[in-house]
Amino acid sequence: MAQKASSRPRLIQAMMDAFSLPDLRRRLLITLGILVVFRFIAHVPVPGVDASALKSVFENNALLGMLDMFSGGALKNFSVAAMGVYPYITASIVITLMTPIIPALQRLAEEGEAGRNKINTITHWLTVPLAGLSGYGQLVLLRSQGAVANSDALSTVAIILSLIAGSMFLVWLGEQITQYGIGNGVSIIIFAGIMAGLPLQIQEGFLAGQQGQITGLIVFIIISLLTAFLIVIFTEAHRRIPVQYAKSVYRGGRMYRQSGSSYIPLRVNTAGMIPLIFAMALVTFPGIIATYLGGTNTGTNLASQIVRTFSSSTAIPQGLIYWGLYFLLVVGFAFFYTTVIFQQQDLPGVLQRQGGFVPGIRPGKQTLTYLNGVIMRITWAGALFLALVAIVPFIAREVTDVQVLQLSSSGMLIVVGVVLDTMKQMEAQLAMRRYEGFIK
Repeated sequence: MAQKASSRPRLIQAMMDAFSLPDLRRRLLITLGILVVFRFIAHVPVPGVDASALKSVFENNALLGMLDMFSGGALKNFSVAAMGVYPYITASIVITLMTPIIPALQRLAEEGEAGRNKINTITHWLTVPLAGLSGYGQLVLLRSQGAVANSDALSTVAIILSLIAGSMFLVWLGEQITQYGIGNGVSIIIFAGIMAGLPLQIQEGFLAGQQGQITGLIVFIIISLLTAFLIVIFTEAHRRIPVQYAKSVYRGGRMYRQSGSSYIPLRVNTAGMIPLIFAMALVTFPGIIATYLGGTNTGTNLASQIVRTFSSSTAIPQGLIYWGLYFLLVVGFAFFYTTVIFQQQDLPGVLQRQGGFVPGIRPGKQTLTYLNGVIMRITWAGALFLALVAIVPFIAREVTDVQVLQLSSSGMLIVVGVVLDTMKQMEAQLAMRRYEGFIK
């Protein structure tokens, strides 16, 4: 029944209300069951893995840590699901960026639901070679570090095919969650992988406390909570652009003109976490190549110098280059990706076709100029916010001197975003059933 007031968090209250309804309870149980299957797959390793050497590699490679986050911890075990849903995300980003450039994709994007289904099929096909390339690259890198034993060509092909199958299986699981469960399936898979590493973080926190770093640990927790709070604010923040509509209605043999008003919500952080992915991949790429060529943090050759320069470790002076470049790249990619998304949406054209206009602004080119100006201004706030979140791990380690804990800015963005999205979908499901629940 309706809850007039509750002190419980909204998401928890929503789940309690949803469990009282048979169809929503079934959706939640399906989601939980699929996540159990995902966690089982994440612990099935490929043959020839040296666990201790693999752990050492991940401790010294930031990009592998990010990929492990997207795989839900499967890459750290180098399981059959080691690539996770990362190839699918990469394929989606590539298709998004190519849509304004390739006329065929533009036409598909304008065909409504049928066109989106075709684009989704193309994205799935593109995921297969990307998963193969990513799997082979990771396999070569891990072999060069001694984490995976060398094997013949047949074994290599078997491992690559297993990695491709694992990625596609996880994508399929995510789509089942989207269709039959609650929330965006792919995001839920990533969310589950991040949360699976939470117990280890808590254990390392106790370790830091036992080492006498109580003050640093408290400051670390405060920084984490403040970051999560800011992520919630900037994720939900948007600028409302007022819009008025004029339409004609034919009644009783006469034409009447009616008008209405609404608004366009322009998000402050339109790009989401995509700029962080682009920036981290670019800033860590030279270090990965140098590591493959034999570079180390202690060597004296050119490859070792590159490794130290593009290292995120605060114990290395050159780590400042990494974090400074990371900050600037995030700002740049935030503007780039926001511009691409805004062009694809074609808001001025949509308004003109629907008979809408911004008060005081002429339809067409002047509306485009006005909206572009607003987008650029609010994107500065979103871009600087993302860049600040990106370097929070550096700030946290410098301020607290707690080295055993790792604060993942990308992980926090994903967790907060998934929780907010799931909460909204839960509210929508309850509202559709005319169930008041926790809203009042």
